[in-house]
Amino acid sequence: MPGVVDADTHISESDHMWRLMDKEMVHRRPVIVSVPEDTLYGRRNAFWLIDGNIFPKPVGKGSFRLITPSASGHESARGDIHIACRELTDPLARLADMDRLGVELQVIYPTLFLVYLTDDAALDIALCRAYNRWLAEACAKGKGRLRWVMIPPLRSIEESIKEIQWAKEHGAVGVFFRGLEGDKTLDNPYFFPVYQAASDVDLPICIHTAVGNTTLLNLIDVERNHSFLVSRVLPLVAFRDLVANKIPEMFPKLRFGFIEASAGWVPFLLHIIRRLFRDRWKHLSSADLFRDYRLFIACEADEDVSYIARYTGEENLIIGSDYGHNDPSEERNLVRTMRDREDIPGRITEKILCDNARRFYSF
Repeated sequence: MPGVVDADTHISESDHMWRLMDKEMVHRRPVIVSVPEDTLYGRRNAFWLIDGNIFPKPVGKGSFRLITPSASGHESARGDIHIACRELTDPLARLADMDRLGVELQVIYPTLFLVYLTDDAALDIALCRAYNRWLAEACAKGKGRLRWVMIPPLRSIEESIKEIQWAKEHGAVGVFFRGLEGDKTLDNPYFFPVYQAASDVDLPICIHTAVGNTTLLNLIDVERNHSFLVSRVLPLVAFRDLVANKIPEMFPKLRFGFIEASAGWVPFLLHIIRRLFRDRWKHLSSADLFRDYRLFIACEADEDVSYIARYTGEENLIIGSDYGHNDPSEERNLVRTMRDREDIPGRITEKILCDNARRFYSF
């Protein structure tokens, strides 16, 4: 039997990454700035400075929290995962941690890019290129056990297509999207060339919980509102828009994944979409929709998985630990937790842990 695939893990971007930026853009690279711990930021006292803005902004209106940079007092004091594992500066140490957790393969997503960083196309291209090259180099040292999702510089469709082709040749297994990308929803024809490019090289579209719209971000205070509106909800918006507008029918080989947004929302959204279509609903069951449209959902270890599988089908659920992060969604003991659950049939558990992600990422 194939081993466990952790379908959603993360890297904490390090200063080393930006050394790979194109020479003409290196003067605009992210740099780390810090403040004393006796300010309103407390121990979350280090940030990336990018074109005059700080990332993350830990408190106040328009705030959000990330595990990067590691220089923050809040992050440097963590004892759960070593910095070298979080930053992937020591791939072999990360493999050793995976062995302890019973995981054969990890799929790695970004952290800094979980926030919309810039409207500037040139800067967006430079940041994405540096990230993609860093991940390709680091994962190449992972003995085939570290896989990565590339980031397209979506402010430029032409450069996004070039990066997708380059990334596929260098080991990428997916294309990263946020549920909104700036002022565009994911059914927007603007993205169709990117979808076609991903389909051409057999890379799925990976829609991850993330802050894709700064207008929404400015409405919330992370201490009061968490990131529900600006992050957690957006993959649901993308699901509704892609399915309602039948985008998967336009790209009949392309797979779509909805990552780190849990899965309990599936029955609700299917109800909404079925009411929209009424007598034009052509799928015999909701599981047929997921199969025909090649839709995959990342569930969580404490959800009613058996119930959700009635809607998605057993073949279209995957799961990730959120390894690297340090928040309620992180599930370090994912494998043991899932296999200890007596309410989920064993065949479903093993499909979720081992088989389905291989189909989604096309290992």
